[in-house]
Amino acid sequence: MSSDYTRIATALEFIAGQIDTQPSLERIAAEVDLSPHHLQRLFTRWVGVSPKKFLQYLTLDRAKAALDAHRSVLDAAMDAGLSGPGRLHDLFVSHEAVTPGEYKGRGEGLTIEHGWSESPFGDALLFLSPRGLCGLAFAFAGARGRAEAFADMKSRWPRARLVENPKRVGSAAAGIFGQSSRRNGELRLVLYGSPFQIKVWEALLRIPPGALVTYEAIAKRIGAPNGARAVGGAVGANPISWLIPCHRVIRKTAMGGDYNWVGGYNWGPTRKLAMLGWEAARTDPDGLRAAS
Repeated sequence: MSSDYTRIATALEFIAGQIDTQPSLERIAAEVDLSPHHLQRLFTRWVGVSPKKFLQYLTLDRAKAALDAHRSVLDAAMDAGLSGPGRLHDLFVSHEAVTPGEYKGRGEGLTIEHGWSESPFGDALLFLSPRGLCGLAFAFAGARGRAEAFADMKSRWPRARLVENPKRVGSAAAGIFGQSSRRNGELRLVLYGSPFQIKVWEALLRIPPGALVTYEAIAKRIGAPNGARAVGGAVGANPISWLIPCHRVIRKTAMGGDYNWVGGYNWGPTRKLAMLGWEAARTDPDGLRAAS
């Protein structure tokens, strides 16, 4: 299981970083030290499609089609509202915002348990308060690694008492990142942010898996039509990656009506691409589930 996680995470990020070169199955297999046949079977079991099909999900044309197909999805989702737990990643996810006083206190008097776990997108760092998950980050690439990711998350709650708890973290991570047979469950998110940030994060929670929206669309829906830049700042400050899906927000450029669809991502644009490809493969809006 551990080696499978590692290899799939490596393969996802390698493919996402090699879109322009369109690497062969043999090249991808060599990157993760597997035979092409073994990689094909393992990758298809984890992701739902073959490496070749996954690569197709990361093209600009596919991104444009997804954005066009889901142009009104945020409007519909936000109009429907969130009454009770929301359905997300095969989890029943509910959330609450901390009080203004708690936010101002920056974690004072709060004990946060933390730890690292494997994920399909590399090493994941979880922060858990007594009320629920309050942080989910990923290790930076290269020498930055775990240490800088931990420092980034710790800086958000400078006055909190941090305690390592591998057992609680492992249980939470199994629900978030485990295979489908183990992923059903209930998860509570605790949002530590300004009122504007929380409004943006709540909008992100309404974006269904596989959908793409722009910063402009979110700004319009939260009543700040000229606030795309501010929305971008709130998206970048998202403390609960993956579950609050900031990776589904893309940037629209004015040049030729084209989309710079990847945009920024705190944990790296390659990881963002891997997440988008993973979700596209699993939701498969074009009905192309079969591996090629």
